[in-house]
Formats: sequence, C-alpha cells, structure tokens
Amino acid sequence: MGCLVPLFVYRLLTRLTFLRKWATPVVVVLFVFGTSWPLMAVAEPAGSALVRPANYWWYFTVTAATVGYGDMTPETALGRLVGGYVILGGIAALTTVFTNLVAALEQLRGRRTQGAITVSLAQHIVLIGYTPGRTERIVGQLLADDAASVVLCTWEEVTSHPMPERPVEFVRGDPTDGQVLRRAGVHRARTVLVDAHDDNEALAVAVAVDHVYRGSHLVVTLRDMARAPLFGYVDAAIRCVQWHAPRMITEELTSPGISDVYAELMTHGGANTYSVALPDTLGRVPVDRCRTLLNQRHQATLLAARSADGLLVNPSVRTVLPAGAVLYYIAERRLDAGKLTDGLRGAPAAEDASAALRR
Repeated sequence: MGCLVPLFVYRLLTRLTFLRKWATPVVVVLFVFGTSWPLMAVAEPAGSALVRPANYWWYFTVTAATVGYGDMTPETALGRLVGGYVILGGIAALTTVFTNLVAALEQLRGRRTQGAITVSLAQHIVLIGYTPGRTERIVGQLLADDAASVVLCTWEEVTSHPMPERPVEFVRGDPTDGQVLRRAGVHRARTVLVDAHDDNEALAVAVAVDHVYRGSHLVVTLRDMARAPLFGYVDAAIRCVQWHAPRMITEELTSPGISDVYAELMTHGGANTYSVALPDTLGRVPVDRCRTLLNQRHQATLLAARSADGLLVNPSVRTVLPAGAVLYYIAERRLDAGKLTDGLRGAPAAEDASAALRR
C-alpha cells in the first residue's frame, strides 16, 4: 500500500503538469479577450460596429492570429493601441501552443526511437531479434516482396531504433514477456519471425509467442535443424527454417509452407532436382516441347534452362533454346538422357500427326 501512494502522487503531478502546459495559452487568450473588449469599447466612438458582440469575436480572432483581413479596424489611435495589445496576446498564446506541439512531437519521436511505443497495427509481420546487417537484409526483402507492415521487437541491448529511416515500427524489451509481445502487436500479427541469438533462446521466445497468440504463422530460425522436433511440442504448426538462409526465411514469411517444399527437394528419396545437357545434334528446341515431354511422359517438371546467354528460371513457353542447352527439372529419379533426346526428336512428328487428325 505504501508504494502505491508515491505512484499515485507521481501520476497526479504528471497529469497536472500536462494540464498546466496546455492551459496556459487558453488562459492567455481568455484574459486578453476579456480585457481588450471593454478597453476597445471605451477607446472607440459610441455605436461602433467593431465592439458589437457579433463582431468583436471575429475581429479578435483574426487579429490575435495575426491574419488581419482588414474588414474591421479601430477608428481611433487608442483603439489601434488596444489592437496592438490583442496582437501581442495572440502571438504569446500561439507561441506557447507551437512550443507545446513541438515538445509533444519530439517526445513521441523519442518514444518511437527508444522502442517505448505500443503499436496499433493488425495483420502485420513481427520480427523478434536483431542481428546487424542480417536483419536489415530480411527487412529489405520483406518490404520489397510484401505490402504488410513490419514491426521489429528486440532485446534491451538494442538501445535505439536500428532502422529509423525505414517504415518499420520498433519495440524494445524482453520478448519472453507477454506484455512486450502485446506492445509489438503479436496477438494481432499475421506472421511472426523468431530470429534469436541461439536455438535455446528461440525456443523460449516461441513458447511466449505461442502463449500470446496461437493463430499467427510462426517461423523460427535454427542453427541446428535437428532441434526442430522440439518446437513441435510447443505447436505442430511452427515452421523451422535454417538460420543461414535469409532468402528462404523471407519466402516462408510471405508464402507459408514454402520451406516444406525446399525441405522435400533437399531430402533424399523425395522429389529431387536434376539436370540434363541436350546434344548439339538436336538443334534448337522450343521450351514448350521440353515442358510437355517432361510432364506428360515422365511426370517431371521443368524448372530452368541454361544456354550461352545465361540461366532462364521458369522460361516462357515461347522461348526457343539453342543447341546444347541444359535443362533443370524435378522428378522422382534421374531421366535417361538418350530417351529424353529421342523423345524431343520425335516430338515434331507426333505433333504434326496430332494436328493432321484434328484437321
């Protein structure tokens, strides 16, 4: 109970300081208005339209704001002196307002730089952890590939926003603390990446994130992929990605499940990637013919083709490959190069026969 009293007093004084700061310009305006009106009534001739209640508030507003439309002006020298008093009072009030606004903006900017804010985003991407250079690369790829907002949540050791020039919100604290995760909007996030200092720390953060929100797409980077089964005890939906593959990480964040495809391609016994060099004697070959032959006869998928001009990933069906090109494909096993070549040689005749039947 004793510790609550000082806290209450501190908050009360803070609130009073805030109110006093913004009450000053209001008091100045009211005081100048209340004193200038009777002075103007005394200074101006009897029956002056300027001092009528329906007119004076307008004159006071444009004069105090130093706009000065000139539609109403004092007629006497004493009246113009009162008008000068209104101008000075208006300048004093406006200066106080602008000073308070600048101070408030600087305070807000400081809170953002120091990671003390609470984000109000939804369906965004939260990156937990910071490694100089690496995190900037991941953020750059995310901003280039995805329209979602990004929030960076780091440990206390990162004392200020490491990327203030980028459209990235910054939250600082202990990522194993549920309050810190909520400040980063984890409970409203679309995707969360845990990129910790080590695998043990990654597991602790993953447990905290799963506790705050089980509906997010949670991706964890690991140095040792053999520890991935441990995360299945937390949530079977957690995706573990090799720490040393930043591009794969960003692809998993923006395209959930793509890491499983990569894992399948790199696992012996599953679908594998192969290459085959076409003989020069085959001559020029359309990509469409290669793709059709691989798919229909061998249940394989063409990935890319290489020639002297370079590598073509997912080449267009209108592309014609030069003699000696290399094909890259996905299949259950490596295809016989001779059979593939014979199939490409016989493809035109088969196509012509099919076209003749259609006619």
